[in-house]
Amino acid sequence: MIIVPIKEGENVDRALKKLKRKFEKAGVLKEVRERQKYTKPSVKKRNEKLKAIYIQKMRNREEA
Repeated sequence: MIIVPIKEGENVDRALKKLKRKFEKAGVLKEVRERQKYTKPSVKKRNEKLKAIYIQKMRNREEA
C-alpha cells in the first residue's frame, strides 16, 4: 500500500504528483500489465537476452 504523507497547507496537486511518482517507482502498473497475460519462462529469458544484446550494441557504438 502506497502512503503519501501530506503536510498541512500542502497543495493537492503536489501530493498527487508525489503519489504518481511513488506509484511509478514501485512498479505497480508494470506488474499489473505483466500479469494480464502469461508468458512462458523461455520467452521471458529470450526477451531478456535480446534486450541485453541490444544494450551491448548501443554501448559499443557509443565507444566507437
